[in-house]
Amino acid sequence: MKEQPLLEKPERLFGRDAEWENLADFVASPMSGATLGLVYGRRRQGKTLMLELLAQQTGGFLFGATQQTETQNLADLGAAYAAHRGLRQPVAFRTWREAIDELLRLGEDQATPLIIDEFPYLVSVTPALPSYLQQALSPLSYAKQHTQTRLILCGSALTTMAQLLSGGAPLRGRAGMELVVRPFRFREAAAFWGVDHDPELAFRLHALLGGTPAYLEMSGGSGPAGVPEFDRWVQRRLLNPASAMFREGGLLLREEPSIADPTSYSATLSAISAGNRRRSEIAAALGRPSSALAHLLGGLEDIGLIEHIDDALRGKRSVYRIAEPVVRLHQLVIQRHEAELVAGRAERVWKANADTVASQIYGAHFEDLARQWCFEHASPDTLGGVASAVRPTELPCREHRRGHELDVVVTESASFAADRITAIGEAKSTEAPVDVPQLERLEHLRGLLPSGKVGALPKLLLFARSGFSAALVRLADRRPDVELVDLGRLYGGA
Repeated sequence: MKEQPLLEKPERLFGRDAEWENLADFVASPMSGATLGLVYGRRRQGKTLMLELLAQQTGGFLFGATQQTETQNLADLGAAYAAHRGLRQPVAFRTWREAIDELLRLGEDQATPLIIDEFPYLVSVTPALPSYLQQALSPLSYAKQHTQTRLILCGSALTTMAQLLSGGAPLRGRAGMELVVRPFRFREAAAFWGVDHDPELAFRLHALLGGTPAYLEMSGGSGPAGVPEFDRWVQRRLLNPASAMFREGGLLLREEPSIADPTSYSATLSAISAGNRRRSEIAAALGRPSSALAHLLGGLEDIGLIEHIDDALRGKRSVYRIAEPVVRLHQLVIQRHEAELVAGRAERVWKANADTVASQIYGAHFEDLARQWCFEHASPDTLGGVASAVRPTELPCREHRRGHELDVVVTESASFAADRITAIGEAKSTEAPVDVPQLERLEHLRGLLPSGKVGALPKLLLFARSGFSAALVRLADRRPDVELVDLGRLYGGA
């Protein structure tokens, strides 16, 4: 069968080039027979818009499920299907088996998307639905032998969607696409907000709100005009109880069906937000044994609110980071001062928490972006090799009788050879420019690296939110092993 040209991405859809290409490739696949694909991600990432545009461009059918009974959803589905077919009367589906068999006929003449949005709502009241789909998509079924229907199941309940294809699940092995829609990366988020011309403003916005597309509209439809207006904008748009963003950081946890005990999970998020990154530190902050944290940490990872990062030198010494910035803002500022914020004291709360924001929000976020930049944007010349992994570590030091934290360790993996460290780096979000002593400290840390992990002399990377002193710039100009990365280079350079 001849392969169809891929669909052109609509102008309405910002970014999402890779996601759109995967969807278009799935729909235009020359494969005969009905096929199954999954699309999922946290709420407010733009999944529904993307799928609506896909259905619009291809003449496909999209049905959005709601939280109601099986009978009500079948009635709504029948009405939507009739409207799609141009029928005057709703189609009365008595059972899901009947509905599935009819819907899968949409692709009898040509490849046609059949999109079911918020699929977890249907599974919650009809647990056997994945089994019905398994039977309808069996190798000898009518849909497999006589249609080119492209069935796409979409949902925001991450654990429910991921489990559809796991272990002994009925749909295991049936899907030809599993597309996870994630927040925009930091450069893409800057362009989406229209602040890519101002790296400092872009950084502050991303540190507080991350890359979720819907947060622009939920924050009033526009960001601050510039850095001087930023604090006032935060007070009005994020710390204002009347704003849609005020409770967002807490709702992300409570809207996930798999979270049965939000209080314990919220306490875990609070401990990590406060700077307790290792499992032992989190356990101490919660007053629990470390062995009792597995389900809490695993659950938060499954829904994308935290991420664990292996130590660059000792893989079992993982650290945890907040993966969704709006959660960190909620835990550190909004939740702790909710009574004052409700009383209209946003300006006082924001000023009183300036040190917390600087160290635990901006500082932690700048380290994250430094690692992302190395992995996604830095050139091999900059890193002394190709970044296979970029992780933090802690180096023991006999001279100072303590461990030194190292923000960035760039490792290159090669076939039939041991991994080697090509660069190390420090990320400083201080108000003062980074000076020569920081480079001297980094040179000291380079000398502590285990010899078996180092090939050529690793490069030294200094990341500074406030730039560098003239003396350090002059010194770096004469040192091919030193790279200085400010916000401008972070957001626009390699």
